[in-house]
Amino acid sequence: MKTTNHLLLALALAFSATAIGCGADPAAMPGGGGSNSGDDDGDDAPGTQPPKPLDASGKYAVHSTFDLATNMPGTAGQVVNTIIAATDDDDDPTAWIVDQLIAQLPPGRIKDVLNTAKLFVVGYLNDHLLELAPDFVTTIVQVGNDFGEIAKNFGLNETLELTRSGDGYMAVHTITGAHFKLGNQDGDFAFTNYHATNVVVNNVTVTMDATGQLTIAAHDVPLRYGQLLRIGLDAAIIPQIDSSAQNLNQLLTNLVNCQKVGEAIATFIEDNIGFDFGAQVFTTACKAGLNAGSNFIYTAVDGIDAAALKFDLSGSARGSDKNKDRNIDTIQTGTWSGTLSYGSTPAPLVPATFFGERM
Repeated sequence: MKTTNHLLLALALAFSATAIGCGADPAAMPGGGGSNSGDDDGDDAPGTQPPKPLDASGKYAVHSTFDLATNMPGTAGQVVNTIIAATDDDDDPTAWIVDQLIAQLPPGRIKDVLNTAKLFVVGYLNDHLLELAPDFVTTIVQVGNDFGEIAKNFGLNETLELTRSGDGYMAVHTITGAHFKLGNQDGDFAFTNYHATNVVVNNVTVTMDATGQLTIAAHDVPLRYGQLLRIGLDAAIIPQIDSSAQNLNQLLTNLVNCQKVGEAIATFIEDNIGFDFGAQVFTTACKAGLNAGSNFIYTAVDGIDAAALKFDLSGSARGSDKNKDRNIDTIQTGTWSGTLSYGSTPAPLVPATFFGERM
């Protein structure tokens, strides 16, 4: 029993000596820094350093949507309304065909007779329209409606390239194409695919606060509005109606059987007036008339570009850092405001929306 007590005492003394030795030599502990070891000056501890400021530098693909239905200015609106008005009465499409046909006839007896009988000819052709051009009326009305839709409501595809400048940014705002929506169909049309040039606006001031709120300073964006409408007509509207047509003349030629139109007019004049001019002269004039009518519409559309449709835009949006790397990845809830001018006719711009993503 005495031996056992001596052994327990020896073990207790040994453990006590070990504990005292370890506590007396802080350098022997891992890290050698005492209770603050591994913390250095404390600056590297999680949460003690301020986050890196958000950075919006870079290039973004931007998509804007404009609703101009309430303030289409000047000649641009007049041309659109003229084209739409050509389809809003029951006999308008047929009268339009006859007008184009008469315009292509040379001066003389045939033209005089047809001019005199025009109203009766239009009525006669209307009675036979399902035979001469079964889809003409519904298609032309659809073209007019669609043309009005893209004329007054359209989108722009853009890039916004931001470069650091002092406490803010300097941006290059570039319009690269148009976006049209017809019914359930959406399409993007790059200017470069239609022999058109991008619109580039340099030196646009942009600021961003610590929360990512972006402010884009006012700047002018001049657009060739007639060019936009021409792209919309040829690339968006017509192929959706007739996949084999690439322009208005091809669409009209596919819709109207000029041979039957010529025969119908010749028959009417012979039966009701007593002159036999033959069908071929009217058939030839019908084909030339459709081509001339198409060119007339295109000329009217192209004429809009005599003055630029100018957007005076300023914008605000929220920049968002999706992957937490302190670089802005997306531009959200953007709103454009400002004025819209055609020539010397300004109008307040209905607020438009935009969004973007880093390229």
